[in-house]
Amino acid sequence: MLDLIRHDDILELRLARPPVNALDAGLIRALRDAIEAAPSEGARGIILSGRSGMFSGGLDVPSLLQLDRAGMAEVWRDLFGTCAALARSTIPTVAAITGHSPAGGAVLSIFCDYRVMARGAYRIGLNEVQVGLVVPEPIQRGLRRLVGSYRAERLMVAGAMLDSEQALAAGFVDELVDVDHVVARAQIWLGELLALPPRAMGETRRFARADLADAFGDIATLNVDEFVDGWFGEESQRVLQGLVAKLKSKA
Repeated sequence: MLDLIRHDDILELRLARPPVNALDAGLIRALRDAIEAAPSEGARGIILSGRSGMFSGGLDVPSLLQLDRAGMAEVWRDLFGTCAALARSTIPTVAAITGHSPAGGAVLSIFCDYRVMARGAYRIGLNEVQVGLVVPEPIQRGLRRLVGSYRAERLMVAGAMLDSEQALAAGFVDELVDVDHVVARAQIWLGELLALPPRAMGETRRFARADLADAFGDIATLNVDEFVDGWFGEESQRVLQGLVAKLKSKA
């Protein structure tokens, strides 16, 4: 479900869970482990990528609806842990957004250093409200850091999905390239960064990203029960079950 590809000292983590790279409990945990382990395994930079046309479809709602409260709490802890691992990574990270990136896919990209998105009719956004979920405060803080407080408010409250040009104009992503060149462009950007004097670049980067690293505080103290309560709440379950029914009708 996760391909680890080395490009010299750059590690590409390619989501490989067909058909849409949906984030289930196993993939979220695998991502967290790989991001946390990368520096000790000799990587100097990380690229997160997906398949052409699809970065990630977000949370795997059908599989997560099968979990009990304990299982869902573990998923939330790992999701927050994955975001924190990106935010606090001692090596730079780039999201190679190779296609559509709703909800969880967009969340992953927010906590990277840089975002290269495929040009075209691909969409990205935090559409959690549309599927009955609250956007957690640490994730809201990450989007506000990118696009500004008011614009983040408008996007998140509406659950808006932006096409690639709109995302670039809003500051949600940093640049657009043809879909076949997204990963290559991410490599080039990382290579240019890694060519800088390493101590000066690394320490400056650490100071500059301190606010993002602090967004999650101590993962163990986050009120995971609050998000689990929300997931199992009547409104969320009704909307999520309706979403699953709609997906089944299209299958």
